[in-house]
Amino acid sequence: MQHFSHLEPATLEYLFHRPPVAVTAESDLTTRALALGATLYVPATRANLVETVRKRAAEGSRSVVLDLEDAVADADLEAARGHVVAALDALAVDPPEAAVFVRVRTAEDMHHVCDRLTTGIDVLHGFVLPKFRPESGEKFLEEVAARSAAAGRHLVVMPVMESREMVYRETRDDELAGARDVLDRYRDSVLAVRVGATDMSGAFGIRRDRDLTIYDVRVVADTIGAIVNNLGRSDGTGFVVTGPVWEYFADHERLFRPMLRATPFAEHDAVRFRQQLVSRDIDGLLREVALDRANGLHGKTVIHPSHVAAVHSLSVVTHEEYQDAQAIASSSGGGGVLASGYGNKMNELGPHRPWAEQTLRRAAVFGVTAEGVSFVDVMQALARRPASTTGTAR
Repeated sequence: MQHFSHLEPATLEYLFHRPPVAVTAESDLTTRALALGATLYVPATRANLVETVRKRAAEGSRSVVLDLEDAVADADLEAARGHVVAALDALAVDPPEAAVFVRVRTAEDMHHVCDRLTTGIDVLHGFVLPKFRPESGEKFLEEVAARSAAAGRHLVVMPVMESREMVYRETRDDELAGARDVLDRYRDSVLAVRVGATDMSGAFGIRRDRDLTIYDVRVVADTIGAIVNNLGRSDGTGFVVTGPVWEYFADHERLFRPMLRATPFAEHDAVRFRQQLVSRDIDGLLREVALDRANGLHGKTVIHPSHVAAVHSLSVVTHEEYQDAQAIASSSGGGGVLASGYGNKMNELGPHRPWAEQTLRRAAVFGVTAEGVSFVDVMQALARRPASTTGTAR
């Protein structure tokens, strides 16, 4: 898959100093995880599952999850399993430019799907494991490894950190330490760690308002910090941790002022475009994506196709970030400081090196903007693509 490959060549040339590279099944796991971007969840009960996946991939989604868990009522589970099998087999005829995963409830769902697949195994990248806990998670990972060996295809997993044991303060440390040990033993099978903020909020009867980000919900923000601390370290022991879902996709009466400054849009003749984003609550999503990145998270779970462009636009590395990252990464390991080529900051060569290396990885999969091009330009280019924003993908 390759991000922004659905844009016209002239648009790509205008937007990018360095365009994104293609990511394949042979790419290393960290690169593949960073390339997930906005992971779109689709209920497995959708009658037009195949058409939905193809359409969203054509519009720029590069990772899709067919959801058998929270999005499916208990009474509909058997039918949903059948839909997933039929969809994967149909998608194998002409594979979409997107990584396709299945979110299962239990290992039984995984076996049900794998036992009935024919050519569909070729387009199945792996499984999302909800409510991950150390003991049950290890058994699941053992079974995924066995399935991979039987299928002759390396299936990967994305465990979701969302259990109450992980949220509650008195059990969190032991739970995360156990999860870290288990995931480390199956490192070659773990693509990324996902954060389930909706379930975490539910443990306290909380649902955040669209005027707030998840980082305004302190009990959840504390848990996200603990997850990154244990599972997102940059010393080689961590994993890529993805951002939690943004739940809203329609306009509403606002209580607080918009979260988007007007100046960047005015500078790019996009004042009306900003108004459109604010009216659809995309300003809140953009704010949360920025906070995700600031807190060590990459990519995001999304439930509506209109969110994909927002996440991907902020995933592109700016020309300034790229220049700083290159300067830091290419310096000797002796430490010291270096003035930014943009003349607006000091780059500390020691502590900023992990950031620089990670930024260059992201630059490879999402590209580097041309000088003077901002996320506003990228979002506008994506918005000009024909896309459906009616209804929800979940």
